[in-house]
Amino acid sequence: MSYETLDIERQGAVATVWMNRPEVFNAFNEQLIDDLAAACGALEDDAGVRVVVLAGRGRHFSAGADLNWMQRASACTEAENLADARKFAAMLQALSGLPKPTIARVQGAALGGGTGLAAACDMVVAADNAQFSTSEVKFGIIPAVISPYVLRAIGPRHALRYFQTAEKFSAAEAKAIGLVSELVTLDELDAGVAKLVQSLLTGGPLAQQAAKELIAAISGRQIDAAVGEETALRIARQRAGAEAREGITAFLHKRPAAWQT
Repeated sequence: MSYETLDIERQGAVATVWMNRPEVFNAFNEQLIDDLAAACGALEDDAGVRVVVLAGRGRHFSAGADLNWMQRASACTEAENLADARKFAAMLQALSGLPKPTIARVQGAALGGGTGLAAACDMVVAADNAQFSTSEVKFGIIPAVISPYVLRAIGPRHALRYFQTAEKFSAAEAKAIGLVSELVTLDELDAGVAKLVQSLLTGGPLAQQAAKELIAAISGRQIDAAVGEETALRIARQRAGAEAREGITAFLHKRPAAWQT
């Protein structure tokens, strides 16, 4: 598929989704939201894709919402704004819910919704020049749609600060509070992503999908008999599958598993 605001590069089992609006620092508008949603659907259906990397062309990952889009939204009715917000929410849910590992490759600005895009990915590799912010209150709005993903990454205590102050915070601070997984120099950004990708490609794809589903199902729940039973059912189902049999056999015979070849 071709997209107006995206370039998608394939290298083996890795698909890199490049936001391609460098002239506005990859700020997103209605078209970019539609394109990202469509790309997530296509990549989910592509069995040849094992890992998805989200990146931004140019000097910045994403400066957040396009100011022209925000201006249009401010003149819309509440019902029109609700329809717009639902599209954004659906896109973030599609990105977060991809049944394969996702990595945000972040350099420069990742502001507002750019922080949300990074948080919606499973992992973030950030250059040391990256800056993050939930800057919405500066414009009299709130980071509502991105909040589930940012809260998942940094927790409510840090969110209470950054959602209200709209401060920019560094990649080092983002790593300290849980948003960034790996912090590298700008020159090492692609190598840092590649290293993480290589680790991901050693895992069974169905097991990775099941691991994501496990986290979504168990996170935040009280540890009780019901949780214990659910985890037992999930591991039993996984162990009984062909992928587990292949993985264990490969380990015992000291050979790569089928998904690694």
